[in-house]
Amino acid sequence: MTSVQHQPAGVWTVAPEPSGSPVALALWRAYYTEVSDRWFRLHEGRDTPPDELEREVVAAEDGATLVPPAGVLLLGRYGDEPLGMAGVRLIDAETAELKRVFVQKEARGTGGGPVLLAAAEDAARGLGARRMVLDTRSDLAEAWSLYERNGYVRTEPHNDEEYAERWYRKELTES
Repeated sequence: MTSVQHQPAGVWTVAPEPSGSPVALALWRAYYTEVSDRWFRLHEGRDTPPDELEREVVAAEDGATLVPPAGVLLLGRYGDEPLGMAGVRLIDAETAELKRVFVQKEARGTGGGPVLLAAAEDAARGLGARRMVLDTRSDLAEAWSLYERNGYVRTEPHNDEEYAERWYRKELTES
C-alpha cells in the first residue's frame, strides 16, 4: 500500500466490502500482524513468530461472520487508498458486536477511526441492533480511547475471548 503522503487531500469514504476480497484480506493481515506483534513484544519481547502469524491469519473466523444478512465488513478509503476497516455482526436480534476496527499507521490522525466507527454504528442499526458491544485489549489504548471518546462505556465481560481485557457497550439511538 502506498503512503498517505502521496494521496490527494484526504477524505474518508466507507463502503461494504466482501470479507474475502483481496483488499479486505490484506487489511486483515495488516491488522492481525500489528495487534499480534504488539502482544508478543509486550509479553515476550519479540515479534510474532512467522509460522504462528500465518496459522492465526488463516484460522481467523471473523470474516465468515461479517457477511449479510447478519454482518458486514466496512472498508475505509482515504482518498483512493484502502486504509481502514470495521466489522459488525449480530450476536442476537438487538445486539451487534464491533470487530476489527483498524486504520493503517500511515493514515492515523486523519479522522478515519471516528468515520469508521460511525459507519459501523449505522450498519448495526441497519441490521436491527439497538446496542453495540465490543472487547479489546488493555494495551490497545488507541482503540479503547476512541470508543470512550465516542460514547462507549465499560461493562462487565460479555464474552470469554482469550485476549479480551476491556469490554464496552453503547446504546444506539437513531442517527
